[in-house]
Amino acid sequence: MSTHAQRERLLLADLLETAGPNAPTLCDGWRTRDLAAHVVVRERRSDAAAGLVFKPLAARLERVQAEFAAKPYEELLQLIRTGPPRLSPYALKQVDEAANTVEFYIHTEDVRRAQPEWTPRMLDPVFSDALWSRVERMARMLGRRSPVGLVLRRPDGRTAVAHRGTPVVTVTGEPGELTLFAFGRQDAARVELEGDKDAQTKLLEAKLGI
Repeated sequence: MSTHAQRERLLLADLLETAGPNAPTLCDGWRTRDLAAHVVVRERRSDAAAGLVFKPLAARLERVQAEFAAKPYEELLQLIRTGPPRLSPYALKQVDEAANTVEFYIHTEDVRRAQPEWTPRMLDPVFSDALWSRVERMARMLGRRSPVGLVLRRPDGRTAVAHRGTPVVTVTGEPGELTLFAFGRQDAARVELEGDKDAQTKLLEAKLGI
């Protein structure tokens, strides 16, 4: 049975192929080729990918990612589709699902929503709940840099406190949209904001996410 991560992996690869190597993305300074290289390095070069969270290794990550970005685009797409090598932790179904469901969903939307005339896609309820469970669990980490109090709320009323403080801004949207908002794609997320107007402006300009 296909997992959420596997489905989003293949969808991302298809979108990258359709867009071509030089299309824009929502990731600052990255074209589709750069995004594809990032996905491959994250799964296949743990020695360099550590630079995503360990700043002293950031220069090494940048260098290795540039090397992969220079490879033929079709090769990068094939590496994404086939997934990590067998000995990689990501090759384990449980690890792949836990680590890549949100990762691939966000990067899929990074490609989709950077294109003209994009439209939101309807997510099935099971996938929406899977995204929400991860955002709910990570809310405090994702909102730690918020300059104001931040509450994430689903249309059915379920909430997650991402940052305590005042004034408070409540962000309401479907789980997929809240995921994008909480991971720093505020401008691209289809959500509604409630609260002090100045606080809303500060929140939209903040660097949210990991």
